[in-house]
Amino acid sequence: HLQLVESGGGLVQPGGSLRLSCAAPGLDDYSVGWSGQVPGKEREKISCHIRHCGRTYDADNADSVKDRFAVSSVDARNTVFLQMNAMKPGDTTVYYCMMRGLSDAYWGQGTQVTVSS
Repeated sequence: HLQLVESGGGLVQPGGSLRLSCAAPGLDDYSVGWSGQVPGKEREKISCHIRHCGRTYDADNADSVKDRFAVSSVDARNTVFLQMNAMKPGDTTVYYCMMRGLSDAYWGQGTQVTVSS
């Protein structure tokens, strides 16, 4: 049974920072990243992987995460971090760690992130 466990979420003020952590199985054929659905916006998602973090419409979005979020890991297949800086209310959502292969995918239970003053 594969299990992904997220931690590090919580309440943060605008402009603050959080670092999420995902403990994942070490499987070479799977990539690990983060994903979240923007509340109230059916087609808007935040997706982060090594070398890339972005919103669905980052190119035209004032809340772009390209220069604010980054994925890192000492071991990408076991512990993966999502560093979130200069946070905005639009970043509020449940963030899920995901492990995806060619034919299947696994998700953690999610960790809630709320950005509010």
